[in-house]
Amino acid sequence: MSRPCLLLTNDDGIESDGLHTLIRGLHERGFPIVVVSPATEQSASGMRLSLRQNLKFEERQDIAGSLSKPDGPPLRMFSLDGTPCDCVIVAIDGGLSHWVPEMKPAICISGINQGPNLSVDVMHSGTVSAAREAGLYGLPSIATSLSTYQHSNFEDTSKATIEVIEAAVEVLPPIAENMLRPDGSKTEIHGGDNRERIVSSFKNGDLMLNINAPETWTNGFQTVSLGVRWYHNAIELAHTSTTGVAYGFKAARIEDEDIPNTDCNAVNSGAVAITPLSCWPANHPLGIPQGLLEAATKQGKNGLPFWLTD
Repeated sequence: MSRPCLLLTNDDGIESDGLHTLIRGLHERGFPIVVVSPATEQSASGMRLSLRQNLKFEERQDIAGSLSKPDGPPLRMFSLDGTPCDCVIVAIDGGLSHWVPEMKPAICISGINQGPNLSVDVMHSGTVSAAREAGLYGLPSIATSLSTYQHSNFEDTSKATIEVIEAAVEVLPPIAENMLRPDGSKTEIHGGDNRERIVSSFKNGDLMLNINAPETWTNGFQTVSLGVRWYHNAIELAHTSTTGVAYGFKAARIEDEDIPNTDCNAVNSGAVAITPLSCWPANHPLGIPQGLLEAATKQGKNGLPFWLTD
């Protein structure tokens, strides 16, 4: 395999259009791909794990056959009857080595998700959580979303995501070096300057990227921090004859605070937002120091993070 292998997952399920569009685009670029995705939609599942139950694991040769070219690179697709984080753990902690031992990933890509994962969304998102879970296991990772429900044309989001992936694999080894974290929390950040230290953090799985593409892509890329988004009137009270009082989630009124250089503002301006995130809490031994995270958010050529381009 001349190009590094990619592990793909998502939270919209293995039959989702966003995932399939990204697979086709990456397959045309010559990337070997192994997919482990939920059998059904698992949106807003966060980092939930399926405890105390067996999960059905199935190879989906039917979908892989419909997406791959006869002369293209390897494409293996598996579904798991569980959450996005379940999928990542099964893949990294034994599933890949058992089913496809020849496919050793360099990076995990989670998406393309339908709907925004901006600001506080990253706390609930199954898409972002799957990428974070990969990072916790020492695999570099990227989450990617189309930040609208107004259409389901993922072509622009796929092109933008692939551009970021192409830049990322240029700074990564062909096979992830920190998978399963053999040195635990003793893994060191190497480098004499910020760029080297940021790339080292990305290689170790301590720093991830979150991509959000706008409804209409007109304004290139912007590397930005998380913004501030409020969901108002998201709860609906209902009275039924059988259950009495019930609460449910409904379409909320969304308010984005106007804060420059944030993901909400970037997407609202028609740009693809790229946000570096720490995979660990700030006070964890492997948490990214605030100064280094701020440096990682510095924009470089064409709006991509400077450490992927300069």
